Amino acid sequence: MHIHILGICGTFMGGIAAIAKEAGHTVTGCDANVYPPMSTQLEAMGIGLIPGFDPSQVSIGADLFVIGNVVSRGNPLMETILDLGLPYCSGPQWLAENVLAGKWVLAVAGTHGKTTTSSMLAWILEDAGLAPGFLIGGIPANFGVSARLPGRPAQDTASVSPFFVIEADEYDTAFFDKRSKFVHYHPRTAVLNNLEYDHADIFPDLAAIETQFHHLVRTVPRNGRLIANGREASLDRVLERGAWTPVERFGGPDGWRVGDADADGAFDVYLDGKLEARVEWPLIGEHNRLNALAAIAAARHVGVTPRQSAEALSRFLSVKRRMEVRGVVNGVTVYDDFAHHPTAITTTVEGLRQKIGAARILAVLEPRSNTMKLGAMKEALAPSLARADKVFCAAHNLNWNPAEALAPLGDKAATFGAFADLVDAIIAEARPGDHILVMSNGGFNGIHAKLLERLAQAG
Repeated sequence: MHIHILGICGTFMGGIAAIAKEAGHTVTGCDANVYPPMSTQLEAMGIGLIPGFDPSQVSIGADLFVIGNVVSRGNPLMETILDLGLPYCSGPQWLAENVLAGKWVLAVAGTHGKTTTSSMLAWILEDAGLAPGFLIGGIPANFGVSARLPGRPAQDTASVSPFFVIEADEYDTAFFDKRSKFVHYHPRTAVLNNLEYDHADIFPDLAAIETQFHHLVRTVPRNGRLIANGREASLDRVLERGAWTPVERFGGPDGWRVGDADADGAFDVYLDGKLEARVEWPLIGEHNRLNALAAIAAARHVGVTPRQSAEALSRFLSVKRRMEVRGVVNGVTVYDDFAHHPTAITTTVEGLRQKIGAARILAVLEPRSNTMKLGAMKEALAPSLARADKVFCAAHNLNWNPAEALAPLGDKAATFGAFADLVDAIIAEARPGDHILVMSNGGFNGIHAKLLERLAQAG
């Protein structure tokens, strides 16, 4: 079958493309914005990319058009598909019907940490020889790809693994299906990692998102497992609306708990007060310890012991665009991070601060998500950046004034309407020993490479 994917360069749709290609389908796709790492991954797989959404693409010979949620009514290619009555479906629907049916799905949901926790969980199962399939909204370094079909377990090479790990997003499915993506997945193991207000473009308030999480909970069978963050009042409210599945809590006073981290980042794992394992790894930050705890609990549901999981996590290599070092030039380190919600920005800055001590952090932010563009989180922006030494904020395509939002930071914050001016200011400020932390959920005009190039030129 020839599948043509509209919006193929999004992390989720790019994963759909990778899985469909691996399954033997002919896969092509189109998008308006193409940037790494997804564009690089697709090109390496030999998947043809067409820029834009020209209606002429209906003649490409596709048997099915798979529609990403970036596509809306008025899109010229989509309008032509509708006019001609051509077959189409959403990415989550295609995945559910063609890949997830009959599988033991382990879904990781939450406002923050989905990508990292999904990557940890997939790696734990892989390290245990279970050869899971997965679709993750990033590229785990242990695998080098964001998605794949289940393989053949080490213990039974005659059969295909029943396990599939998926990053379960609460964003809506498509313009013709306004349910959250994750209601399509029907998980047997569901991680509810945390829940805050986000996606202001589609959800009016936190209660609306809680309703979608309730819908997810309703799909988990009686013989499944819910792994829920014990610190989140929002998740308590979700579960109070009904849970038909055993619930394990983590991070709170009951159930799964982490001990304090030592100077090297290692920590103990407890279940109901009993020491189960010790994780020794280089990752920093309490958020990563809680992500690990959720992954360990989920893996235990499929038979991997906490001790096995801890051993696997000692070999976990993190995820691209999560505090990823893009280069070090003349003593200045440039990082790339996906943080775009104030809570994620806070934990990212705090994590780097723990790692580098008193060295300077030059935080570079692009408020690019729909929630940030709408200004729904602008009051929380300055506090989230408080521990940075300098803050540089891109001020394009916003309907609110970031200079006003960052005013509490005083003269350590500056905003820039022109990209070139932003880069110039960062280079003028940077000196040996500094750490430039770039945070955006997009390509940010390739700023990382530009900064490294300019730092080299400055000598």
